[in-house]
Amino acid sequence: MFGIIIAFKHYRPIPGNGFIGSLLKSKFAGIDNFKFLFMTPDAWIMFRNTILYNVVFILLGTFVTVALALMISQLRSKMMRKWTQTSMFLPHFLSWVVVSYFVFAFLSSENGLISNMLEHSGGDSIQWYMTPKYWPYILVIVYLWKSIGYGMVVYLASIAGIDESLYEAAIIDGATKWQQVKYITLPMLQPIILILFILSVGRIFSSDFGLFYQVPRNSGPLVDVTQTIDVYVYKALTGLNNIGFASAAGVLQSVLGLIFILAANWIVKRMNSENSLF
Repeated sequence: MFGIIIAFKHYRPIPGNGFIGSLLKSKFAGIDNFKFLFMTPDAWIMFRNTILYNVVFILLGTFVTVALALMISQLRSKMMRKWTQTSMFLPHFLSWVVVSYFVFAFLSSENGLISNMLEHSGGDSIQWYMTPKYWPYILVIVYLWKSIGYGMVVYLASIAGIDESLYEAAIIDGATKWQQVKYITLPMLQPIILILFILSVGRIFSSDFGLFYQVPRNSGPLVDVTQTIDVYVYKALTGLNNIGFASAAGVLQSVLGLIFILAANWIVKRMNSENSLF
């Protein structure tokens, strides 16, 4: 936690003092390092993008992962179930650099698969990396493709832990598959869904740097839809070489994330105290 002091310092390397000595002797900045996040003309854009993308990721990601876990759990073939889990979990291990090349192979205006399909069907080729309106959808699709496999495995593990006698009793009572899911599986999954939701809310002011920087290939025309807090901090750090700015952004994201986690946990606790984190 000592490193938090960097956020409140105008850090300058002082010859012969080392990092710690230079940090302690650097001028105290107060909250000046935090102001750069709000004084920039792009402040509204990056906060809007960070929050709205994360809201979509949380809501849509939860729905898709739970739905896929339910569908895969209903597969009768054990081999098909394992193959499906593996194929959907594999993208989780790919770096965003590799994913960016996959996306480029589809969207390149010269040799991209989608561009070639549009041309062969008589349509006009789209300059994907120059057209912002498509990228909110592209980023959401890429995020879901890469991340739902991990969440799906978590829910599948929870489904596997449900007592089989509950389903046997439901079958004897004449319950259909949908009724079994509605009255047994979903209620049993509710605690883990809420826990993962609370943890996701804590990251609502953070964004996946690789998704918003590597995948759009840092294209200037896409700034309005790809600029998030983490991307802006990276650009500011490489341009101004001020680690105080980056540290201040990290502290702000952590504090706001803590506040949102506490708020989400309080709401869940008021609804059902057994499903809250603490």
